[in-house]
Amino acid sequence: MATLDWHAERSDLSGIALLDRAPESDGIDLRAVRLYRQAQVRREMARHGVDAVILSDPVNIRYATGARNMQVFSQRNAPSRYLLLTEHRSILFEFTGCLHLAEGFETIDEVRPASTASFVAAGPEIAAREKAWAIEMTALITEQVGRGATVGLERLNAGTAIALRDCGLSIVDAQQPVEMARAIKSEEEMKCVNASLRATEAGVAKLRAAIRPGLTENELWSVLHQSVIAQNADYCETRLLNAGARTNPWFQESSPHVIGANELIALDTDVVGCHGYYSDFSRTFHSGPDRPDDTQRELYKVAHEQVQHNMGILKPGMSFRDYADRAWDIPDKYYANRYYLSAHGCGMTGEYPYLYHRGDFPDAGYDGEILPGMTLCVESYIGAEGGKEGVKLEQQVLVTETGIELLSRFPFEDDLLR
Repeated sequence: MATLDWHAERSDLSGIALLDRAPESDGIDLRAVRLYRQAQVRREMARHGVDAVILSDPVNIRYATGARNMQVFSQRNAPSRYLLLTEHRSILFEFTGCLHLAEGFETIDEVRPASTASFVAAGPEIAAREKAWAIEMTALITEQVGRGATVGLERLNAGTAIALRDCGLSIVDAQQPVEMARAIKSEEEMKCVNASLRATEAGVAKLRAAIRPGLTENELWSVLHQSVIAQNADYCETRLLNAGARTNPWFQESSPHVIGANELIALDTDVVGCHGYYSDFSRTFHSGPDRPDDTQRELYKVAHEQVQHNMGILKPGMSFRDYADRAWDIPDKYYANRYYLSAHGCGMTGEYPYLYHRGDFPDAGYDGEILPGMTLCVESYIGAEGGKEGVKLEQQVLVTETGIELLSRFPFEDDLLR
Protein backbone atom coordinates (compact mmCIF):
# COMPACT_ATOMS: atom_id res chain seq x y z
CA MET A 1 0.00 0.00 0.00
CA ALA A 2 1.30 3.47 -0.88
CA THR A 3 2.29 5.65 2.05
CA LEU A 4 3.10 9.31 2.39
CA ASP A 5 5.39 10.54 5.15
CA TRP A 6 5.12 14.32 5.13
CA HIS A 7 8.09 14.81 7.44
CA ALA A 8 10.38 12.80 5.16
CA GLU A 9 8.98 13.69 1.75
CA ARG A 10 7.83 17.29 2.01
CA SER A 11 9.85 20.38 2.75
CA ASP A 12 7.10 22.99 2.27
CA LEU A 13 5.10 22.28 5.42
CA SER A 14 3.60 25.78 5.41
CA GLY A 15 0.84 24.70 3.05
CA ILE A 16 -1.93 23.31 5.24
CA ALA A 17 -1.81 24.52 8.88
CA LEU A 18 -4.31 27.24 8.04
CA LEU A 19 -5.92 27.08 11.47
CA ASP A 20 -2.66 28.44 12.91
CA ARG A 21 -3.09 31.58 10.82
CA ALA A 22 -6.78 32.19 11.47
CA PRO A 23 -7.62 35.44 13.34
CA GLU A 24 -8.84 33.58 16.43
CA SER A 25 -5.44 31.87 16.71
CA ASP A 26 -3.49 35.02 17.60
CA GLY A 27 -1.49 34.44 20.76
CA ILE A 28 -2.14 30.67 20.87
CA ASP A 29 0.65 28.13 20.46
CA LEU A 30 -1.37 25.50 18.62
CA ARG A 31 1.68 23.28 18.26
CA ALA A 32 1.91 23.14 22.06
CA VAL A 33 -1.82 22.41 22.25
CA ARG A 34 -1.55 19.49 19.85
CA LEU A 35 1.53 18.02 21.50
CA TYR A 36 -0.05 18.28 24.95
CA ARG A 37 -3.21 16.52 23.82
CA GLN A 38 -1.36 13.68 22.13
CA ALA A 39 0.83 13.24 25.20
CA GLN A 40 -2.32 13.09 27.33
CA VAL A 41 -3.70 10.23 25.25
CA ARG A 42 -0.42 8.32 25.42
CA ARG A 43 -0.19 8.85 29.17
CA GLU A 44 -3.68 7.45 29.71
CA MET A 45 -2.99 4.56 27.34
CA ALA A 46 0.01 3.61 29.46
CA ARG A 47 -1.97 4.02 32.67
CA HIS A 48 -4.68 1.67 31.40
CA GLY A 49 -2.32 -0.90 29.89
CA VAL A 50 -3.26 -0.14 26.26
CA ASP A 51 -0.48 -0.65 23.69
CA ALA A 52 -2.25 0.97 20.75
CA VAL A 53 -5.52 2.71 19.95
CA ILE A 54 -7.40 2.88 16.68
CA LEU A 55 -9.46 6.07 16.84
CA SER A 56 -12.30 6.53 14.37
CA ASP A 57 -14.33 9.24 16.13
CA PRO A 58 -13.36 12.40 14.21
CA VAL A 59 -13.47 14.46 17.40
CA ASN A 60 -10.91 12.17 19.02
CA ILE A 61 -8.75 12.11 15.88
CA ARG A 62 -8.70 15.89 16.00
CA TYR A 63 -7.96 15.86 19.72
CA ALA A 64 -5.01 13.50 19.29
CA THR A 65 -3.54 15.14 16.15
CA GLY A 66 -5.21 18.43 15.29
CA ALA A 67 -6.28 17.08 11.88
CA ARG A 68 -9.89 17.66 10.85
CA ASN A 69 -11.76 16.49 7.78
CA MET A 70 -15.48 16.10 7.06
CA GLN A 71 -16.22 15.72 10.74
CA VAL A 72 -19.99 15.15 10.50
CA PHE A 73 -19.61 12.84 7.48
CA SER A 74 -16.98 10.81 9.32
CA GLN A 75 -19.21 10.42 12.38
CA ARG A 76 -21.84 8.53 10.38
CA ASN A 77 -19.52 6.75 7.95
CA ALA A 78 -17.02 5.10 10.26
CA PRO A 79 -14.45 3.91 9.59
CA SER A 80 -13.82 6.28 6.67
CA ARG A 81 -10.74 7.73 8.36
CA TYR A 82 -8.92 6.48 11.46
CA LEU A 83 -5.81 6.98 13.52
CA LEU A 84 -3.40 4.34 14.79
CA LEU A 85 -1.57 5.68 17.82
CA THR A 86 1.14 3.80 19.70
CA GLU A 87 3.73 4.95 22.20
CA HIS A 88 6.15 6.12 19.51
CA ARG A 89 4.20 6.49 16.28
CA SER A 90 1.07 8.19 14.93
CA ILE A 91 -0.32 7.01 11.59
CA LEU A 92 -3.40 8.68 10.14
CA PHE A 93 -5.42 6.72 7.61
CA GLU A 94 -7.16 9.49 5.71
CA PHE A 95 -10.19 9.46 3.42
CA THR A 96 -9.54 8.85 -0.27
CA GLY A 97 -8.17 11.96 -1.99
CA CYS A 98 -7.61 13.84 1.27
CA LEU A 99 -4.09 12.79 2.27
CA HIS A 100 -2.79 16.33 1.82
CA LEU A 101 -4.91 17.49 4.78
CA ALA A 102 -2.43 15.89 7.18
CA GLU A 103 0.40 18.09 5.94
CA GLY A 104 2.24 20.12 8.53
CA PHE A 105 1.06 18.42 11.71
CA GLU A 106 3.93 17.47 14.00
CA THR A 107 1.56 15.00 15.66
CA ILE A 108 1.28 12.83 12.53
CA ASP A 109 4.30 10.74 11.55
CA GLU A 110 2.75 9.17 8.48
CA VAL A 111 -0.43 9.33 6.46
CA ARG A 112 -1.91 6.48 4.41
CA PRO A 113 -5.15 6.12 2.46
CA ALA A 114 -7.93 4.59 4.54
CA SER A 115 -9.34 1.23 3.58
CA THR A 116 -13.05 1.66 4.11
CA ALA A 117 -14.32 -1.49 5.79
CA SER A 118 -18.02 -0.68 5.75
CA PHE A 119 -20.96 -2.34 4.06
CA VAL A 120 -21.82 0.67 1.90
CA ALA A 121 -18.26 0.63 0.53
CA ALA A 122 -17.78 -3.13 0.26
CA GLY A 123 -21.30 -4.48 -0.27
CA PRO A 124 -21.53 -8.27 0.02
CA GLU A 125 -17.72 -8.45 0.16
CA ILE A 126 -17.75 -6.78 3.58
CA ALA A 127 -16.53 -9.82 5.54
CA ALA A 128 -13.54 -10.29 3.22
CA ARG A 129 -12.79 -6.55 3.39
CA GLU A 130 -12.91 -6.61 7.19
CA LYS A 131 -10.60 -9.63 7.35
CA ALA A 132 -8.07 -8.04 4.99
CA TRP A 133 -8.23 -4.80 6.98
CA ALA A 134 -7.67 -6.66 10.25
CA ILE A 135 -4.69 -8.57 8.85
CA GLU A 136 -3.09 -5.33 7.64
CA MET A 137 -3.68 -3.51 10.93
CA THR A 138 -2.47 -6.47 13.02
CA ALA A 139 0.77 -6.62 11.05
CA LEU A 140 1.29 -2.90 11.54
CA ILE A 141 0.52 -3.01 15.26
CA THR A 142 2.75 -6.06 15.76
CA GLU A 143 5.57 -4.24 14.00
CA GLN A 144 5.10 -1.30 16.36
CA VAL A 145 4.50 -2.94 19.75
CA GLY A 146 4.92 -6.71 19.38
CA ARG A 147 2.61 -9.72 19.28
CA GLY A 148 -0.59 -10.06 21.27
CA ALA A 149 -0.93 -6.32 21.78
CA THR A 150 -3.79 -4.79 23.76
CA VAL A 151 -5.63 -2.49 21.36
CA GLY A 152 -8.27 0.07 22.24
CA LEU A 153 -11.09 0.48 19.71
CA GLU A 154 -14.00 2.87 19.30
CA ARG A 155 -16.92 3.19 16.89
CA LEU A 156 -15.88 0.50 14.42
CA ASN A 157 -18.38 -1.92 12.95
CA ALA A 158 -18.52 -5.16 14.90
CA GLY A 159 -16.99 -7.27 12.12
CA THR A 160 -13.71 -5.35 12.20
CA ALA A 161 -13.39 -5.78 15.96
CA ILE A 162 -14.11 -9.52 15.69
CA ALA A 163 -11.58 -9.86 12.86
CA LEU A 164 -8.90 -8.07 14.90
CA ARG A 165 -9.53 -10.37 17.83
CA ASP A 166 -9.31 -13.39 15.53
CA CYS A 167 -5.87 -12.12 14.46
CA GLY A 168 -4.61 -12.52 18.02
CA LEU A 169 -5.02 -9.02 19.41
CA SER A 170 -6.51 -8.31 22.81
CA ILE A 171 -9.37 -5.87 22.19
CA VAL A 172 -10.51 -3.33 24.78
CA ASP A 173 -12.61 -0.17 24.70
CA ALA A 174 -10.65 3.03 24.01
CA GLN A 175 -13.27 5.29 25.58
CA GLN A 176 -11.89 5.40 29.11
CA PRO A 177 -8.29 6.40 28.34
CA VAL A 178 -9.37 8.90 25.69
CA GLU A 179 -12.06 10.52 27.85
CA MET A 180 -9.72 10.75 30.83
CA ALA A 181 -7.07 12.34 28.59
CA ARG A 182 -9.51 14.95 27.29
CA ALA A 183 -10.85 15.85 30.74
CA ILE A 184 -7.85 17.93 31.88
CA LYS A 185 -7.11 21.06 29.84
CA SER A 186 -3.75 22.81 29.55
CA GLU A 187 -3.37 26.58 29.91
CA GLU A 188 -2.73 26.89 26.17
CA GLU A 189 -5.76 24.72 25.43
CA MET A 190 -7.91 27.08 27.49
CA LYS A 191 -7.02 29.87 25.07
CA CYS A 192 -8.73 27.81 22.37
CA VAL A 193 -11.78 27.29 24.60
CA ASN A 194 -12.05 31.02 25.26
CA ALA A 195 -11.61 31.90 21.58
CA SER A 196 -14.48 29.57 20.76
CA LEU A 197 -16.69 31.04 23.49
CA ARG A 198 -16.05 34.63 22.39
CA ALA A 199 -17.03 33.77 18.81
CA THR A 200 -20.20 32.02 19.98
CA GLU A 201 -21.12 34.91 22.26
CA ALA A 202 -20.83 37.26 19.30
CA GLY A 203 -23.24 34.99 17.44
CA VAL A 204 -25.70 34.87 20.34
CA ALA A 205 -25.60 38.67 20.54
CA LYS A 206 -26.63 38.83 16.87
CA LEU A 207 -29.37 36.29 17.51
CA ARG A 208 -30.68 38.26 20.48
CA ALA A 209 -30.72 41.47 18.44
CA ALA A 210 -32.70 39.72 15.67
CA ILE A 211 -35.53 38.56 17.95
CA ARG A 212 -38.97 39.78 16.93
CA PRO A 213 -42.47 38.31 16.86
CA GLY A 214 -43.26 36.89 13.44
CA LEU A 215 -39.86 35.32 12.90
CA THR A 216 -39.72 31.53 12.81
CA GLU A 217 -37.57 29.57 15.22
CA ASN A 218 -35.48 28.30 12.30
CA GLU A 219 -34.90 31.81 10.96
CA LEU A 220 -33.71 32.93 14.38
CA TRP A 221 -31.54 29.85 14.95
CA SER A 222 -29.88 30.37 11.57
CA VAL A 223 -28.52 33.74 12.77
CA LEU A 224 -26.31 31.94 15.29
CA HIS A 225 -25.28 29.29 12.78
CA GLN A 226 -24.30 31.86 10.14
CA SER A 227 -22.31 33.92 12.61
CA VAL A 228 -20.27 31.11 14.11
CA ILE A 229 -19.49 29.53 10.73
CA ALA A 230 -18.28 32.90 9.46
CA GLN A 231 -15.93 33.01 12.47
CA ASN A 232 -14.35 29.64 11.55
CA ALA A 233 -16.41 27.45 13.85
CA ASP A 234 -17.32 23.95 12.67
CA TYR A 235 -21.06 23.43 13.23
CA CYS A 236 -23.94 23.58 15.70
CA GLU A 237 -24.26 20.12 17.19
CA THR A 238 -27.97 20.42 18.07
CA ARG A 239 -31.00 22.53 17.08
CA LEU A 240 -32.11 23.59 20.55
CA LEU A 241 -34.00 26.85 20.12
CA ASN A 242 -37.67 27.00 21.04
CA ALA A 243 -40.27 29.70 21.67
CA GLY A 244 -43.44 29.97 23.71
CA ALA A 245 -45.23 26.70 24.46
CA ARG A 246 -42.44 24.81 22.67
CA THR A 247 -40.05 25.71 25.51
CA ASN A 248 -41.86 23.18 27.74
CA PRO A 249 -40.81 20.41 27.87
CA TRP A 250 -37.19 20.91 26.82
CA PHE A 251 -35.44 19.14 23.92
CA GLN A 252 -37.87 20.20 21.21
CA GLU A 253 -35.82 21.00 18.12
CA SER A 254 -35.94 24.30 16.25
CA SER A 255 -38.87 24.34 13.83
CA PRO A 256 -40.92 26.54 11.44
CA HIS A 257 -43.00 27.62 14.46
CA VAL A 258 -43.63 31.37 14.34
CA ILE A 259 -42.49 33.27 17.41
CA GLY A 260 -45.36 35.11 19.03
CA ALA A 261 -45.52 38.31 21.05
CA ASN A 262 -44.28 38.24 24.66
CA GLU A 263 -42.99 34.67 24.51
CA LEU A 264 -39.93 33.13 26.11
CA ILE A 265 -37.24 31.94 23.68
CA ALA A 266 -34.85 29.32 25.08
CA LEU A 267 -31.51 28.49 23.46
CA ASP A 268 -28.67 26.02 24.07
CA THR A 269 -25.68 26.96 21.91
CA ASP A 270 -23.98 23.53 21.53
CA VAL A 271 -21.49 25.04 19.08
CA VAL A 272 -18.45 23.02 17.99
CA GLY A 273 -16.53 26.22 17.54
CA CYS A 274 -13.07 27.65 16.89
CA HIS A 275 -10.31 25.02 16.98
CA GLY A 276 -13.04 22.40 17.42
CA TYR A 277 -13.80 23.41 21.03
CA TYR A 278 -17.33 23.24 22.37
CA SER A 279 -19.05 26.49 23.35
CA ASP A 280 -21.90 25.33 25.53
CA PHE A 281 -24.03 27.81 27.40
CA SER A 282 -27.78 28.41 27.50
CA ARG A 283 -29.85 31.54 27.65
CA THR A 284 -33.55 32.39 27.61
CA PHE A 285 -34.86 35.61 26.08
CA HIS A 286 -38.22 37.40 25.79
CA SER A 287 -39.73 38.33 22.45
CA GLY A 288 -41.48 41.52 23.61
CA PRO A 289 -42.86 44.04 22.97
CA ASP A 290 -44.15 44.12 26.56
CA ARG A 291 -42.21 43.27 29.69
CA PRO A 292 -42.08 39.65 30.89
CA ASP A 293 -44.98 38.60 33.12
CA ASP A 294 -44.69 37.35 36.69
CA THR A 295 -44.69 33.66 35.75
CA GLN A 296 -41.92 34.13 33.18
CA ARG A 297 -39.81 36.05 35.69
CA GLU A 298 -40.34 33.38 38.35
CA LEU A 299 -39.20 30.61 36.03
CA TYR A 300 -36.12 32.60 35.06
CA LYS A 301 -35.16 33.52 38.62
CA VAL A 302 -35.53 29.92 39.81
CA ALA A 303 -33.31 28.65 36.95
CA HIS A 304 -30.76 31.38 37.66
CA GLU A 305 -30.73 30.42 41.37
CA GLN A 306 -30.03 26.78 40.50
CA VAL A 307 -27.09 27.65 38.24
CA GLN A 308 -25.60 30.12 40.71
CA HIS A 309 -25.91 27.74 43.67
CA ASN A 310 -24.33 24.82 41.84
CA MET A 311 -21.46 26.94 40.54
CA GLY A 312 -20.94 28.15 44.08
CA ILE A 313 -20.36 24.67 45.51
CA LEU A 314 -17.92 23.49 42.84
CA LYS A 315 -14.35 23.12 44.03
CA PRO A 316 -11.28 21.02 43.21
CA GLY A 317 -11.05 17.77 45.11
CA MET A 318 -14.82 17.47 45.55
CA SER A 319 -16.23 14.03 44.81
CA PHE A 320 -19.07 13.61 42.33
CA ARG A 321 -21.18 12.12 45.11
CA ASP A 322 -20.51 15.08 47.41
CA TYR A 323 -21.46 17.47 44.61
CA ALA A 324 -24.77 15.62 44.10
CA ASP A 325 -25.51 15.74 47.83
CA ARG A 326 -24.84 19.49 48.05
CA ALA A 327 -26.45 20.53 44.77
CA TRP A 328 -29.53 22.76 44.68
CA ASP A 329 -32.85 21.17 45.63
CA ILE A 330 -35.22 21.30 42.67
CA PRO A 331 -38.73 22.34 43.81
CA ASP A 332 -41.31 19.58 43.49
CA LYS A 333 -43.36 21.33 40.81
CA TYR A 334 -40.31 21.50 38.52
CA TYR A 335 -38.76 18.15 39.35
CA ALA A 336 -40.45 15.99 36.71
CA ASN A 337 -39.13 18.19 33.87
CA ARG A 338 -35.64 18.64 35.34
CA TYR A 339 -32.64 18.61 33.04
CA TYR A 340 -31.16 15.12 32.97
CA LEU A 341 -27.81 16.31 34.36
CA SER A 342 -26.73 18.84 36.94
CA ALA A 343 -23.41 19.50 35.16
CA HIS A 344 -21.14 17.86 32.59
CA GLY A 345 -17.63 18.01 31.22
CA CYS A 346 -16.96 20.07 28.14
CA GLY A 347 -14.00 20.11 25.76
CA MET A 348 -14.15 19.46 22.04
CA THR A 349 -17.70 18.22 22.70
CA GLY A 350 -19.64 17.28 25.79
CA GLU A 351 -17.47 14.83 27.71
CA TYR A 352 -16.57 13.18 31.02
CA PRO A 353 -17.63 13.69 33.74
CA TYR A 354 -21.42 13.68 34.08
CA LEU A 355 -22.58 15.10 37.41
CA TYR A 356 -26.07 13.96 38.36
CA HIS A 357 -28.82 15.32 40.57
CA ARG A 358 -29.03 13.82 44.04
CA GLY A 359 -32.28 12.00 43.19
CA ASP A 360 -30.77 10.44 40.07
CA PHE A 361 -27.41 9.52 41.58
CA PRO A 362 -28.38 6.08 42.97
CA ASP A 363 -29.47 4.82 39.53
CA ALA A 364 -27.35 6.84 37.08
CA GLY A 365 -24.49 8.40 39.01
CA TYR A 366 -20.89 7.31 39.49
CA ASP A 367 -18.19 8.66 41.72
CA GLY A 368 -15.01 10.45 40.82
CA GLU A 369 -13.14 13.64 41.63
CA ILE A 370 -13.53 17.17 40.31
CA LEU A 371 -10.01 18.15 39.28
CA PRO A 372 -8.22 21.36 38.31
CA GLY A 373 -8.18 21.69 34.53
CA MET A 374 -11.67 20.30 34.04
CA THR A 375 -14.11 22.49 32.14
CA LEU A 376 -17.71 21.96 33.26
CA CYS A 377 -21.11 23.19 32.14
CA VAL A 378 -23.60 23.82 34.95
CA GLU A 379 -27.16 23.20 33.75
CA SER A 380 -30.68 24.24 34.62
CA TYR A 381 -34.05 23.71 33.01
CA ILE A 382 -37.06 24.97 34.93
CA GLY A 383 -40.56 24.29 33.65
CA ALA A 384 -43.56 22.83 35.46
CA GLU A 385 -45.01 19.58 34.12
CA GLY A 386 -47.89 20.72 31.92
CA GLY A 387 -46.75 24.33 32.30
CA LYS A 388 -47.02 26.94 29.57
CA GLU A 389 -43.30 27.77 29.20
CA GLY A 390 -39.85 26.87 30.53
CA VAL A 391 -36.42 28.46 31.02
CA LYS A 392 -33.05 26.99 30.05
CA LEU A 393 -29.87 28.49 31.54
CA GLU A 394 -26.32 27.14 31.60
CA GLN A 395 -22.82 28.42 32.37
CA GLN A 396 -19.42 27.07 31.34
CA VAL A 397 -16.64 27.16 33.95
CA LEU A 398 -13.03 26.08 34.47
CA VAL A 399 -12.05 24.30 37.67
CA THR A 400 -8.87 25.90 39.03
CA GLU A 401 -6.54 25.03 41.91
CA THR A 402 -8.60 27.20 44.26
CA GLY A 403 -12.15 27.21 42.89
CA ILE A 404 -13.71 27.97 39.52
CA GLU A 405 -13.32 30.58 36.79
CA LEU A 406 -16.39 31.64 34.82
CA LEU A 407 -15.79 31.15 31.10
CA SER A 408 -19.14 32.02 29.49
CA ARG A 409 -19.66 35.77 29.72
CA PHE A 410 -22.91 36.41 27.87
CA PRO A 411 -25.13 38.42 30.24
CA PHE A 412 -28.38 37.28 31.78
CA GLU A 413 -31.62 39.18 31.12
CA ASP A 414 -32.24 42.00 33.59
CA ASP A 415 -35.95 42.20 32.71
CA LEU A 416 -36.38 38.54 33.63
CA LEU A 417 -34.37 38.75 36.86
CA ARG A 418 -36.30 41.67 38.35
